[in-house]
Amino acid sequence: MTCSRGPPARLPRLPRYSRRWARGDAASGLTVAAYLIPQVMAYGALAGVAPVAGLWAIAPAVVAYAILGSSRLLSVGPESTTALMTAAAVAPLADGDPSRYAALAAALAAAVGVLAIAAGFARLGIIAHLLSRPILVGYLAGVAVIMIVGQLEKVTGVPVEGGSLFGELRSFAGVVHHLHGGTLVVSTASLVLLVVLHWRAPRLPSPLLVIMVATLAVWAFGLDTHGVRVVGDIDGGLPHLTMPTGADLVDVAPSALGILFVGFTDNMLTARAFAGRDGHAVDANRELFALGAANLGAGIGQGFPVSSSGSRTALAASSGVHTQAYSLVALGAVVLVLGFGRPALAMFPVATLGAIIIFAAVRLVDIAGFRRLASFRRSELTLTLALTAAVGVLVFDILYGVLVAIGVSLLDLLARVARPHDAVLGRVPGLDGMHDVDDYPNAHTVPGLLAYRYDSPLFFANAENFRRRAVAALDACADDIDWFVLNMEAIVEVDITALDALEDLRAEVTRRGIAFGLAHVKHELLDDLTSYGLTASVGPDMIFPTMRATTAAHRLRTGDRLP
Repeated sequence: MTCSRGPPARLPRLPRYSRRWARGDAASGLTVAAYLIPQVMAYGALAGVAPVAGLWAIAPAVVAYAILGSSRLLSVGPESTTALMTAAAVAPLADGDPSRYAALAAALAAAVGVLAIAAGFARLGIIAHLLSRPILVGYLAGVAVIMIVGQLEKVTGVPVEGGSLFGELRSFAGVVHHLHGGTLVVSTASLVLLVVLHWRAPRLPSPLLVIMVATLAVWAFGLDTHGVRVVGDIDGGLPHLTMPTGADLVDVAPSALGILFVGFTDNMLTARAFAGRDGHAVDANRELFALGAANLGAGIGQGFPVSSSGSRTALAASSGVHTQAYSLVALGAVVLVLGFGRPALAMFPVATLGAIIIFAAVRLVDIAGFRRLASFRRSELTLTLALTAAVGVLVFDILYGVLVAIGVSLLDLLARVARPHDAVLGRVPGLDGMHDVDDYPNAHTVPGLLAYRYDSPLFFANAENFRRRAVAALDACADDIDWFVLNMEAIVEVDITALDALEDLRAEVTRRGIAFGLAHVKHELLDDLTSYGLTASVGPDMIFPTMRATTAAHRLRTGDRLP
């Protein structure tokens, strides 16, 4: 049988729809819509645009993802992290002009879309893996703190200024004595009700229920006439479809890169988590195309950047969903609400929207994740990495915090790869092959042969570490050695610095009168060694396909007898 990897994946085709799925998809769509409407309006406010812009932003996102996405369950649309990143990116550029703010937010979404589609064509889906779990846990905790602080004005009724986390805290501390009692009561009651409903009835659409109760309270008691802010009149027309200007795209491009990275990482983590439960595959490059199309549509429709929602996806999964048709049902419900429920939407209290955001922010803090990091490999810095990412977001703001998180992830990766495990190999009675002698007390090396393995690709960051540790293994060997063989099964990649170190090792070994050999050399790697000249230096007769072939050749040439 012949196996091959096949051609690159193409854009997905729409699956054939079975009528027996309709009931589950319809029920899931209506359930998700009940969560989606108040949640997305809150995220619109978090992004700094009109709350209804969150609802309009979801329309192209849902349609684009239903056609292009590879996950059956993922709920795509406005999301807390990307909404907050939008506010952080656009506010300094808009200079307080609401129309300019809305245009820049739309341009930011379009820029994210263009970059995501370009990344899809370049097959850069691998970028989803650049944030490690400790970094992501810490990053989201930092984002949660910024989200909570950003809602202080909405939930207390006092004006809060400042362009940074600490600036807002200082501003709030200076005016905290001017708290508006009615606003504080509405926000506190909304938050308490959210917590209780989530605790006692997690399957109910708690954001919708809380918004309904708060809106009824505003209407019944005339709270809007007593200083409690409401969403206000909502434009009944469709948003104007407008292409962003080139100048705006250039202005927001750096921020778009950060939003794309965080949004796509969140997409992939959520999609893969639920795909594992559902038994279907998620293609990273298709997800880039789908996310790009969703954001491009949101930008043209005067929305703001979108990503995925873990809470809405979990709700859909628990409601019997079968396909992305549930998202289209949810979209239909949103359109009906926008068409016939605008008076009710206008009475939404802003304090309750702030409470919903705070509730979502608290759930971003993964306490269990921090506990796991604290208990996992206490000798390593996993918890420190998470805390570093959190502090980076808080100190440098969210956009620069993305760069801090990526940088710390890459430094952690380099630190691990620069000092990998290595092993002197020997035989173990009852086991085939050769194994790390430190793992087996009864292991013994082959007389006259030092077999050494370095468990990492070789490149500039670990080349000197490799050479030094290989020489140290040779120095530590008490037996007389006539062969030194490097097992290269874990060395799948090299650069010129690594080849220089490998040549230095070969020269040092041969200077001591010991034959130098290689085993388990991959074909592509052998081409690199040949181009460098190492195969000629080592000699074809000292390059072996396996360690069994190595020991057999050593026994034949030296006359040694294996025990």
